[in-house]
Amino acid sequence: MDATIALILLQDGVVNGAIYALLALSLVLVFAVTRVILIPQGEFVAIGALTFAALDAGKTPGSLWLLAGLGAAAFLSGLWQERQGLLWLALETLAWPAAVVGLTLALASRKLGVAVEAALSVAIVTPMAPYLYRVVFQPLAERSVLILLVASIGAHLALTGLGLVFFGPEGYRAEGFSDATFTLGAMTISGQALWIIGMAAAVMAGLALFFGHTLAGKALRATAVNRLGARLVGIATSLSGRIAFALAGFIGALSGVLIVPLTTVYYDTGFLTGLKGFVAAIIGGLVSYPLAAAAAIVVGCVESFASFYASAFKEVIVFTVIIPVLLWRSLVSPAEEE
Repeated sequence: MDATIALILLQDGVVNGAIYALLALSLVLVFAVTRVILIPQGEFVAIGALTFAALDAGKTPGSLWLLAGLGAAAFLSGLWQERQGLLWLALETLAWPAAVVGLTLALASRKLGVAVEAALSVAIVTPMAPYLYRVVFQPLAERSVLILLVASIGAHLALTGLGLVFFGPEGYRAEGFSDATFTLGAMTISGQALWIIGMAAAVMAGLALFFGHTLAGKALRATAVNRLGARLVGIATSLSGRIAFALAGFIGALSGVLIVPLTTVYYDTGFLTGLKGFVAAIIGGLVSYPLAAAAAIVVGCVESFASFYASAFKEVIVFTVIIPVLLWRSLVSPAEEE
């Protein structure tokens, strides 16, 4: 391996790591606020990517009907759980999907450009996450982490099956945000790679501002620190959970939109992508955002160099990284029930 190949692999590792960093941050956020290990996060990536690819091809994405179905299920679940605020519940779970479905049906065949298609894809996929929280996780909010994990696995399997139903087994790619290339010494950088890194940095900065300077962000931080204490001072922990899931859905949808121009995405592609973000989140202890983001870059670089030296074992090598971290944490952390 010479320096040129090393730089190319490093670039690929940083680009992939930026996506894993976004997923790791969303996993840490959801776990901190709700204690849910969000295994279906990868499905939001895949659905976002396939939705964008369908719109790019001038087709109506099947995810529209998934959004409508989840919205209706969330309305019924909210009706049963809350029995109040019905107007707001209907606006959130029925009116929004109806508006998005109508807008998408009107615009899907017009090829209005990458920016509009990306915005529509994010608008379609983002609400699915809080709807999923209402239906699956909110009724189990006070249960143990193990029960929430089992529910998360079930949600992952259900969304994977629905992805196959609505998108089929074929893989799809889409047009990128930029087809420009830039030369920096011996390294050639694509415009899409710069978009990924720039959007990842923008989302991280936005999350920092959200948690540090908004009332909703501070409410999420309070819920993460002490769920019972947050409820005692008037913070609606169920609303905090829905906000956390909405942020995770937004990040997943955006990640899918960013990666589908670079790689062929299938209905089940998101699982492995989400697991690599999970590896980074575990290295961060599921509590540290900066450590999770830094670990994601390392995971991306390990994957890139492993694909060069031992491509048949690159997934094994990536997931092996987590073993010494788990061993070290098991030695230094006190025993806990959960």
